[in-house]
Amino acid sequence: MPYAIGSLLSLVVAIFARRVGLDRDRAFYPTVTIVVASYYVLFAVIGGSTPVLAAEMLVMAAFVIAAVVGFRARPWLVVMALAAHGAFDAVHGHVIDNAGMPPWWPAFCGSYDVGAALWLAWLMRRDSSRPSRSA
Repeated sequence: MPYAIGSLLSLVVAIFARRVGLDRDRAFYPTVTIVVASYYVLFAVIGGSTPVLAAEMLVMAAFVIAAVVGFRARPWLVVMALAAHGAFDAVHGHVIDNAGMPPWWPAFCGSYDVGAALWLAWLMRRDSSRPSRSA
């Protein structure tokens, strides 16, 4: 069930953001990337472990860097960061033992991340194949 809900929610959020214009700004998906990476830090605070908090902050820093570089120079890096975070969700429990994380979270978040990455990749490919308005 977490896979289905995460996938469906990523699609609903993406369509909603498109309809109301939230994703008109290039900052939208990099911000999504930063937010999804921040949840594990929150779970570390809930779990009450300083070493886990430090580890989660290091991982989050990597995704923040990818989001910022993607925003500033390489938009496809944001797609890769979202997809990579989805892959990280699949192995997170084997890498960092975060007691504050709900057991269903990796499945939910991973499917959300991959869904968002696929949507963003589709948008970027679609937009790059359209003729320029200045031509």
